[in-house]
Amino acid sequence: MMTWGQLGFQDAASYFMEEFIYFHDFTMMIILGVLSYVVVFLVLGLSGGWVDSGFVEGQWIEFLWTLFPAIILIQIAFPSLLLLYLIEDFSKSFLVCKVVGHQWYWSYELKTESAEGLVSCDSYMLPKDSNVGFRLLMTDEYLSFPVHVPVRVLVTSSDVIHSWTVPALGVKGDAVPGRLNQLNVTLSRGGYFFGQCSEICGANHSFMPITIKGVSSKEFFSWLDSF
Repeated sequence: MMTWGQLGFQDAASYFMEEFIYFHDFTMMIILGVLSYVVVFLVLGLSGGWVDSGFVEGQWIEFLWTLFPAIILIQIAFPSLLLLYLIEDFSKSFLVCKVVGHQWYWSYELKTESAEGLVSCDSYMLPKDSNVGFRLLMTDEYLSFPVHVPVRVLVTSSDVIHSWTVPALGVKGDAVPGRLNQLNVTLSRGGYFFGQCSEICGANHSFMPITIKGVSSKEFFSWLDSF
């Protein structure tokens, strides 16, 4: 989770979030390179007298400043498209989880190939004075996901638009009434991961947190049996 003074992303807890961070760092490297190039030539042009009032045409310069930006954009486009297609691949999903947003709590339904029927629960934020865990982030019921197992998350809403967001997992899906959005989640490590509704949905918008616990497959089925 985020801490005071943290400027970067949260530590990745899913394979997709790791790829997001790599892509961000790669893009920032290109942006800083272009910025440095522009600043250097701007300073040299202003201080070194690189101004020719009679210079009105330069075919090679125009060709190069069209070619180089095109190459840079292609370098950004290919990993971006690859990442986009990876996060939309639901062919290997073992577990299906349906998330329904309410004013102001979340409800979850899970079904696996080996589970009989549906397992469902409602998740409410613990009172602010409960002194349990992290303030405004802990819930009475949490959602368990097995580590290294692909999960398809279906997100919808029963009333107004919400947004189911867990930054450490790199997922953010709008919960729209009457529609289903799909998210792809594969946890890379165990632990507790927190999120919140990121779409203003009314008076208690800030009080419907999300708690996800990454567990082993054995612990996950034990958690299912507890319902």
